[in-house]
Amino acid sequence: MKKTFLLLTVLSMVVTSCNPLEDIYNELDAKATVITGEATFTLGDADYTALGLNFGNFSSLDDAKTKLPAFLSKKYPVWGKNSLASVTFKLYSPKRTEKSLKIYEVTSADYTANGFTFGNFSSFSDITKFLNTKYPAAADRMLVNLTYKYYNGTVRTLENGFIIVNGKWEMATGITDAEYTAMGEGRAQFDSKTEALQKIPTYAATRFQYEGKKAGDIEGIMYKLYVTDTQDVDDDGRTDDRTVYSFVTYVVYDGTNWSNYDNIINETIKFGHNGTVWVPDNTIKYTLTAADYTLVGNGQYGNFDVRTGKDEESETVRIGKINTILLNNFPNDAEGQKYLVSYNIYNGANGVWQLAVIKTGGAYVKQ
Repeated sequence: MKKTFLLLTVLSMVVTSCNPLEDIYNELDAKATVITGEATFTLGDADYTALGLNFGNFSSLDDAKTKLPAFLSKKYPVWGKNSLASVTFKLYSPKRTEKSLKIYEVTSADYTANGFTFGNFSSFSDITKFLNTKYPAAADRMLVNLTYKYYNGTVRTLENGFIIVNGKWEMATGITDAEYTAMGEGRAQFDSKTEALQKIPTYAATRFQYEGKKAGDIEGIMYKLYVTDTQDVDDDGRTDDRTVYSFVTYVVYDGTNWSNYDNIINETIKFGHNGTVWVPDNTIKYTLTAADYTLVGNGQYGNFDVRTGKDEESETVRIGKINTILLNNFPNDAEGQKYLVSYNIYNGANGVWQLAVIKTGGAYVKQ
């Protein structure tokens, strides 16, 4: 009997001892540390291959936003909520060239009829106003080789190209007779497309050297080409009898040099981890500075006092001060801009807390 009682006691201890251990393990799992990281990188050839992009670029921004989250999950498998990744990639962005050509020189009567009493244009909008009146039903990609008078301190006669793309006019800089001469041409034209594409990037370096161009800028250049036959060059269904024809090509600036545009641009998208998956996210990580604390009256200690009864105990107060700081520092942020703000706190000991906010209705609110 004693043995039976002892055995039951031991079994009871074994059974009851399992429950506390299970609770402890569950608690540990619930408090698992989230690993947060931040990365900035550019996709390489191997990355495009891994993404199944045989042409080495994305076809659209939506394509990139769809495929990159899974790619990031594989690249950073242990990263979790509030992780950020800024990914730069190649995007196919073709510039559509001319389909048909109109050649026109603006007359004195044109200026008068369109309300330009000084007999010239003085802005791009003046030109597009005239073009919309002159060609109200312009077909997409129609190019107008336009000669006109333009006032910019003095009145000059210019010849530039204007191509309509998706209902909007874009200007293509025309090459002057003197500029053709400077490029070694005996006439105001190139003899072949190959020659044009070889010389135009060098021309662009001189033409735009004082215009403050920045990396990534794309410019259209209208050039004249000698055509050796009377083919239907402009796809209007009619055989042309001209021998000199106007075309548009595009060049792109990398910050130092100009080169022929190959319909590929670099694009960057920021992604954030929401705790489950990567999503397109414009979050900027920001740490408050000494000047920031001074701005909101916390400069003496450089922190927020979150102890019971103290000024910043309420999160609402902290949000208000962070809102003041961000609006002061970044007044031009667009609606929807997100920040993950790190700030110093004192709660009996020094610490660092974070707050995620988003600009909504002109103010920053908690996400």
